[in-house]
Amino acid sequence: MSFGTTPAGERVDRYVLSNGRMRVSTLTLGAIVQSVELPDGADVVLGLPTVADYLTRSRYFGAVVGRYGNRIAAGTFTLDGVTYRLPLNNNGHSLHGGETGFDKRVWRAEPDGERAVRLTHVSKDGEEGYPGTLTAEVTYTLDEDDGLSIGYRATTDAPTVLNLTNHSYFNLAGGARDVRGHVVTIEADHYLPVDEGKIPLPGAPAAVAGTPYDFTGPAAVGERLDGCYDHCYALRPGGRIRVAEPVSGRSMEVTTTEPGVQFYTGHMLDGVATPYGRFAGLCLETQRFPDAPNRPDFPSAVLRPGEEHVSSTTYRFDYNRL
Repeated sequence: MSFGTTPAGERVDRYVLSNGRMRVSTLTLGAIVQSVELPDGADVVLGLPTVADYLTRSRYFGAVVGRYGNRIAAGTFTLDGVTYRLPLNNNGHSLHGGETGFDKRVWRAEPDGERAVRLTHVSKDGEEGYPGTLTAEVTYTLDEDDGLSIGYRATTDAPTVLNLTNHSYFNLAGGARDVRGHVVTIEADHYLPVDEGKIPLPGAPAAVAGTPYDFTGPAAVGERLDGCYDHCYALRPGGRIRVAEPVSGRSMEVTTTEPGVQFYTGHMLDGVATPYGRFAGLCLETQRFPDAPNRPDFPSAVLRPGEEHVSSTTYRFDYNRL
């Protein structure tokens, strides 16, 4: 069904996935997850009501961000001896693909029954400064066990860098409370310390043990650091993330093929430029590491012709059954 049009006159459609209990609404604008409605009636992601809101008031709510999610230092990287310069849209760095990243593009949709939709965006060579024409596909699938799976695929006709992730803000209280009371477990023994611009510091990932960044055991978001987290965790092989909201009894488990997860607690939402205030939702952005194009010691984010990027992440929900 039509959701509206962009200022350029592009139609934006909404697709609703259902497994008979859960409903997930997705948009062709930004491959956005607009809502996740659980069987008990709660909508557990932050969404916006209009195309205009997503283009002017969003902080990447529910969107697929790219071509490179997270930050690239000074908006510069060198690949095969060629230096590329990207838009500086975040404190002198490039964030989430630049000024007009994948979150602001209208994707082509192909529904697959009532429980899946595939969205495709062709990013032309030079778009936001990135080399190579890239074809990106994102498939949302709602399974019978209340899991929302996101499958990512991409190919390129020239060497490029790529980091696709979904930027949904989750609030398992359905907005009744902020996320500082959510209890989080992240199966990661190391995280990436960052400088003031949120660029990873030189050196290996740091151990979480004995620091406020340790979520190897359950801990409330607001228990330490005033709840202010915006850090990438290096997941254990097969590492999982679990979030529980004790008052409602709702919980979510995240599994991924990616090596890292950016844990962001929404403390920079302001309630003015966006309709949501601080700590209204938390993000679990499964991904390659920030600034990997400039860090050969990190898992590679390079994609070359003849290769296919394939990754997946599943968010599985439970309700009133902790």
